[in-house]
Amino acid sequence: MKIGVLGTGDVGKSLGKGFITLGHEVKMGARSATNEKALAWAKEAGAKASAGTFADAASFGEIVVLATLGVANEEALLAAGPDRLRGKVVIDATNPLDFSGGIPPKLAIVGNDSGGERVQKLLPGAHVVKAFNTVGNAFFFRPEFPGGPPDMFVAGNDDEAKKKVAGVIKDFGWGVVHDLGGIEASRYLEAMCMVWVISCIRGGTWNQAFKLLRK
Repeated sequence: MKIGVLGTGDVGKSLGKGFITLGHEVKMGARSATNEKALAWAKEAGAKASAGTFADAASFGEIVVLATLGVANEEALLAAGPDRLRGKVVIDATNPLDFSGGIPPKLAIVGNDSGGERVQKLLPGAHVVKAFNTVGNAFFFRPEFPGGPPDMFVAGNDDEAKKKVAGVIKDFGWGVVHDLGGIEASRYLEAMCMVWVISCIRGGTWNQAFKLLRK
């Protein structure tokens, strides 16, 4: 499968590496086709990796991963071109974090709105699924924790798209995938990111992930 990744940070690199390890082809997109971080990542990742612009990655991917800074999503998606993403599954792995007040950050979008909802509005023809936003990038692929693999939480308006993303998550080595419903549930998943961040800071470790226990 061909995967487009929008973003050159640790989130995009980690997800891209996971897809390549599973045998997929990945094109990392940036503002410029000569972006040094994207080119260096592609060179290190091997023959199945390449780099280009946001538009290049959007056109290339059968599935496209949004991995930019959450507050920069609109700029990246407009550069990618919403028409290039029409009919495609877009995994939104971002959180709209505001670091202006220092650490821990705050959510830049609160109330009856979310980053995930704004992404879906920007991409009316795409199937946006919020996922991979409630854990650190070090644990995206084959996370190992005492007690078994952690769980992943997703939200999106299209059931078939969520099933496809759930398959990706399972391939990445996760446990149960919990479907929280429509894209508006991104409001709670983005807040869940803040729970993860604050509990990591207070606990003195970033080595944690969520698991929902039932009986």
